Amino acid sequence: MRLGCVGTFGTAQQVVDMAVEAEAAGWDGYFTWDGVDLDGMEVWDPWAVLAAAAVRTHRVTLGALVFALPRRRPWVFAKQAVTVDHLSGGRLVLPVGFGVPTDGAVAAVSGEATTLRERAERFDDALDVLDRSFAGQPFDVDGHHLTVQGMRLVPTPVTRPDGRARIPLWVVGAFPAERSMRRAARFDGVVVQHRGERAMDELDPQDVADVVAWLREHRPADAGPYEVVLHGELPADRGAARERVAALAEAGATWFVDALWDPATATPDALLARIRQGPPVP
Repeated sequence: MRLGCVGTFGTAQQVVDMAVEAEAAGWDGYFTWDGVDLDGMEVWDPWAVLAAAAVRTHRVTLGALVFALPRRRPWVFAKQAVTVDHLSGGRLVLPVGFGVPTDGAVAAVSGEATTLRERAERFDDALDVLDRSFAGQPFDVDGHHLTVQGMRLVPTPVTRPDGRARIPLWVVGAFPAERSMRRAARFDGVVVQHRGERAMDELDPQDVADVVAWLREHRPADAGPYEVVLHGELPADRGAARERVAALAEAGATWFVDALWDPATATPDALLARIRQGPPVP
């Protein structure tokens, strides 16, 4: 299982520096996050952070937890993604979800999708655009809220070692919600969470095993590489963190991203110290 971390809070320079420190300390991935106006928390534009991190690192996987796709124009998002993908030499991944409806980018602006149904529809439209745009050929999309005719986006993403010329899409999936999981199963990975009121609860190894069993049943055996991605706060005790990582890996998780979201405790100094400890490899 690969291990990543999130540069949650700090100045723009500090969160980019955290990417460099994460690579030096042996983490497999470094992630920023995507928000505009969330409870007064300071947050930077994820594409600017990722572009800067891309040119200052050489190995570490880069992404954001998670990109709020329904409030973005997907063809612009695709162009931003391919640009950072080339700057990084093909190290970008795209964890994508509905986003937070209380973000001022949605709640404080007229015309944005606020209902769950419309957000889901716009999410599906955007995923179709992204998926088709990576091929570099003209494409059409007849979506719920948009129609695309004959658009062609070049250049294409960097070709991966497995021969795929696409940026992996890791789609948030609420388990065991059938529609949500089927959506995620179509792409390259799932950022898995519980459904409904338990959405913020962390998954235990049995939950992960159930997710993996569902995916084996619903994804063709020849569908290609697929990631099962978890995120949350690992125990501060290194031994306990290693045990948790080992148990989740045994259950079938392929990524765990260590993420601290309390601005009172996830200070830049605390985040940097945690990153410099390196990943709790079992």
